[in-house]
Amino acid sequence: MKVLLTGGKGMLGRTLVNELTDFEVIPTDLPEADITDAAAFDALLKREKPDVVIHCAAMTAVDKCETEIDLAYKLNAFGTANVAAACHRNNIRLIAISTDYVFEGNSDRPYNEFDIANGGNTIYGKSKFAGEEAVRRHCPDHVICRISWLYGQGGPSFVHSMLKLADGTRPELKVVADQIGNPTSTTAVARQLRHILKHRELVGTFHTTCEGEASWADFAAEIFRLLGIEQKIVPCTTAEFPRPAPRPANSRLDKMMYRLTGLPPMPHWKDALKEFLTSPYFLFGGKRK
Repeated sequence: MKVLLTGGKGMLGRTLVNELTDFEVIPTDLPEADITDAAAFDALLKREKPDVVIHCAAMTAVDKCETEIDLAYKLNAFGTANVAAACHRNNIRLIAISTDYVFEGNSDRPYNEFDIANGGNTIYGKSKFAGEEAVRRHCPDHVICRISWLYGQGGPSFVHSMLKLADGTRPELKVVADQIGNPTSTTAVARQLRHILKHRELVGTFHTTCEGEASWADFAAEIFRLLGIEQKIVPCTTAEFPRPAPRPANSRLDKMMYRLTGLPPMPHWKDALKEFLTSPYFLFGGKRK
């Protein structure tokens, strides 16, 4: 099976190249794959003739989206619509990567795939939700995978940020404790995408985050525990760290569709984190830990 990636140079794209070795993977990124140029992307698909496109390319800088609104919609909505329409024209299956930010984040329980999304409270979430709707409208043969709290080889991610801050110069670190989500490794996502690729009949939206839940403070504490780093963490509130884009208090995603389809569950976030931090491929600052 031939799989073309958009955003192949990104954190998830790099992991997919490393993990999906049982497929013929074609990583693409700028300048050879400009999703905002509909004709050029269509020509790329006609030239490469993939069986599936995994669409990772996106503007993911949440705060930057608040000030560069046109660019956020150009990449996340308009660009995704171009990808979806081109896939449909060329009879190519589409797997599109989305986000927990499509929900407002005020529910008292994890969101499942049948809960109504509206784009949430950020330009990032609204532009990604517009991209989801474009996929549903323009390419019926699709799977949308929503991910969140992602980390992986090379970063950038929360894991890498915490390790940079825990350099021994700070007696304590304040970390937000009133946002809850599912820390998720790119490796866990890649392995789940392998199952989706092999099940040609699957369509619809799948929440693809690790099992279990944590606050950012919990997440940081587990990183330091696994690496044997003595770093004091002081839990704090979101209000103490105001950002241009509001962060959802509840980013938890329920993986109902994996249960309904009988596909293997995602790993627990602590197990995935341990695998990542003890892997020979875990790099920090360009050096092996």
